[in-house]
Amino acid sequence: MAPDGQTLNASYTKNNLAGRQRPRRISMEGLQRAISDLSFQLGKEAVETTTLPPISEVEDAKCECCGMSEECTLEYIRRVREKFSGKWVCGLCSEAVKEEMVKNGGKRQRALEAHTSVCVRFNRIGRTHPVLFQADAMREILRKSSRGRRAQSNREMVRIGSITRSSSCIPDIAKEINKCRALK
Repeated sequence: MAPDGQTLNASYTKNNLAGRQRPRRISMEGLQRAISDLSFQLGKEAVETTTLPPISEVEDAKCECCGMSEECTLEYIRRVREKFSGKWVCGLCSEAVKEEMVKNGGKRQRALEAHTSVCVRFNRIGRTHPVLFQADAMREILRKSSRGRRAQSNREMVRIGSITRSSSCIPDIAKEINKCRALK
């Protein structure tokens, strides 16, 4: 049959229709019924042939870093504990430990300890006092950034040849002011 139906129409002109009948149209209802019967049979066969594998024993495992619980199979728990020195670590913490390993040169035990200490600190302070935890995080960021700037400025001063200051002179000035006040 031609896509546009011209061939079908051309073969049934008025002259040719005298002795012949037009082709029977398929009703949409019959077509829908045939489709639904087929889908029912296919669905029935799929359910019969598809059997799910038996579910092995599932156990709740609690992450030793963040404290989150997951339902896991015993085999999965065993594999994770082998990987992380006997500790069960959730997937999220596992990814964080991998990132920490990249930072500290690939030592898994050291990375696990660092991440665990961060999680313990967060669970102790961050959950109960989120504002304090955020302020503490900002303080750490400033401390790290100021260390870098101080070291950089000291190196520049040494390169230029000037004298660098190792401590603040304000306490000495305050002592001098207090001595002057005491003498008056």
